[in-house]
Amino acid sequence: MISRRHFIRFMAGLGAFGASTTAYGFGIEPVLRLRVARYDIQPPQWPADFQLKIAVIADLHACDPWMSLEHIEAIVEQANALDADITVMLGDYVAGHRQITRRIPAAEWAAVLAGLKAPLGVHAILGNHDYWDDKMVQRDGQGTTIARRALEAAGIPVYENDAARLTKAGRPFWLAGLGDQLAYLPARRFRPVRRIGVDDLAATLGKVADDAPVILLAHEPDVAVRVPARVALQLSGHTHGGQVRLFGWSPVVPSRYGNRLAYGHARVNCDVVVSGGLGCSIMPFRLGVPPEIVLVTLGGPGSLMS
Repeated sequence: MISRRHFIRFMAGLGAFGASTTAYGFGIEPVLRLRVARYDIQPPQWPADFQLKIAVIADLHACDPWMSLEHIEAIVEQANALDADITVMLGDYVAGHRQITRRIPAAEWAAVLAGLKAPLGVHAILGNHDYWDDKMVQRDGQGTTIARRALEAAGIPVYENDAARLTKAGRPFWLAGLGDQLAYLPARRFRPVRRIGVDDLAATLGKVADDAPVILLAHEPDVAVRVPARVALQLSGHTHGGQVRLFGWSPVVPSRYGNRLAYGHARVNCDVVVSGGLGCSIMPFRLGVPPEIVLVTLGGPGSLMS
């Protein structure tokens, strides 16, 4: 039988562990840790001898002190150092919680992101917070978001139900970007809109005009169950890996498919990679899923089914 003294010592140790874990989750992992998550994938729809390296940035949630301009500059520098062929950004550039000291204006974070460089360019889509944060767009149920205008002013194209044909060394592929699936908040709009999202998967893929392989950018991963096998790879963010991930499991995931599409590489109708993202939503806390830049390598020497 445990003595009262040993019980008190045990509870004190448990309390100290809880306090240190909380301090780590708020003060260290979200701010001081940054890693590169690497995926080497050979989708059946992608030519095995065609190597393409994709740097992926997702869910910045720019704000002080958690995702400062200096922090974004460091992310840009590290992403550029990966020597990817193309860089894509998957949305949610604006702050995702209220525990901040300053909301960074879109023009400021976009100017820093303009420093991203890749031979095949930097390409972006929007996320739900980029819509939710824009009061005028929410009020009117339509319009161009502040985030999109800032990115385009910085020279970064934004895809919204659109696709572009790109080539590397004469090898073509399509980059398609889906409109956000959760763009409008019903409780906050004054004028009715027909649907919550602005996504149109059929129209997006309808712009693919030949049989070159397709990469789809979709902020929320859930659309994967509707993506046809014609697509080689879907890149998504939004979930932050649950922001808390223990032993490969996330207790809370903003996806109707739970841990199936919470984080990492999965196969649905096509290969899907879900980034753990860089910033935070709801609260500035991460545990077991540190901020990450993703580097996906498709095809080429040493490619494998991961």
